[in-house]
Amino acid sequence: MIRPDLSLPIPDDITAAHFIGIGGSGMSGLARMFLDAGIRVSGSDRADSANLQALAALGADVHVGHDAANLGDADTVVHTGAIWPENPEFLLAKERGLHVIHRSQALHWLIRGRRLVSVAGAHGKTSSTGMIVTALQELGADPNFVNGGVIEQLGASSSSGADDLFVIEADESDGTFLLYDTSVALITNVDPDHLDHYGSDEAFHDAFVTFANAASEAVVISSDDPGALRVRAGITHPNVISFGLAEDADLRITDIVTDGPVAATLTMHGASARMQLAVPGVHNAINAAGAVAVLTTLGYALADAARAMEGFAGTVRRLELHGSARGVSVYDDYSHHPTEVRAALEAMRTIVGEGRIIAIQQPHTYSRTQHMYREFAEVLETYADHTVMLDVYGAREDPVPGVTGELVSGAFADPHHVHYVADWQQAADYTASVARDGDYVITLGCGNVYQIIPQVLGALRTTAEG
Repeated sequence: MIRPDLSLPIPDDITAAHFIGIGGSGMSGLARMFLDAGIRVSGSDRADSANLQALAALGADVHVGHDAANLGDADTVVHTGAIWPENPEFLLAKERGLHVIHRSQALHWLIRGRRLVSVAGAHGKTSSTGMIVTALQELGADPNFVNGGVIEQLGASSSSGADDLFVIEADESDGTFLLYDTSVALITNVDPDHLDHYGSDEAFHDAFVTFANAASEAVVISSDDPGALRVRAGITHPNVISFGLAEDADLRITDIVTDGPVAATLTMHGASARMQLAVPGVHNAINAAGAVAVLTTLGYALADAARAMEGFAGTVRRLELHGSARGVSVYDDYSHHPTEVRAALEAMRTIVGEGRIIAIQQPHTYSRTQHMYREFAEVLETYADHTVMLDVYGAREDPVPGVTGELVSGAFADPHHVHYVADWQQAADYTASVARDGDYVITLGCGNVYQIIPQVLGALRTTAEG
């Protein structure tokens, strides 16, 4: 992988931008906004996708496969950290002396001088960003935004708005969230992750302290998360608003109802408002409280902000229903950290009724799996009724001997609660063989695990026909 060099200059003017890895949700969103700004856009990705096709329809010159010839006459090249240093387009751009910038720098270029809300945290960033954006639109605003996932009711992960306000999901994984000139910082939680970049828990926490103290207007931070409390102790910012379940939270959540879509009461500065969401899970009530706190810093009344949360229908790959067969509902969720997996399964438990939860887990990256395999096993065994364990999705990493899905399944206390199988069709067939009417199947992981869903539904239908 290529680590971002944030010391590299960002060009003042860009006329033709080439995106290496343009098909990803974040990169495709950036590319659309560059098109909106009147900039010629080209790009490549290793496989065709709906994102590539949509960009082509908007006028971008897109290519399937990486080739130096794809670079054309671009004056600026935008890349992610996921590409290899040997990428031919990356090498030619360097040879030509073009501006070669990380995607975070491209986003920084787009934001330039606007009032910025940056949403950071180990978990909940995408949903919280989506909640803020949809609520702002419900309240009559027209913000610019770039999110890490598609917002369900908007059908987009990014958009150019008419207002000066810009809302982004700020990525802490490689430290690039420190690049932005943030006005209002939202910290959902600080659960140590990405230690391959930071090296230690202390460095991870210190980065969030720096992020918070750099905000020009306000910091909104969890009152409950242990990591957030540790960061809070180091924050010297004069305007900090806490949110959560704690009695001393500035915006406190009480009276949570989890029977189906979650509801709660929010109280701040003596005023209270009832909030009803369209999505399940206590974690979503907490995410929404953080979003409401942000809206109050932007000048909206508590009751109006709470009411605006009702329209949020979720984000793609966050507890997303894909289909049903033989009385079995099949969902997908992006969760790839033990804390996220627990939140997703707890939310599913509120809607599954008398049925069981069957998790299909694809561990993400060898480093995270090696570091957290015991935690994954404990969470899955506790909160799912049965787990089907796939092999690791390596993403940007090379394989590590002995680090496979079997490492996680072997850490289960009761081996009857888990079944490790590397072959996807066998995994789908096995899932169909153990699922029964009323059960919920959920795929978990931020790799390509969602692509097994058609095989699972097909196996369920075949079993029904048999």
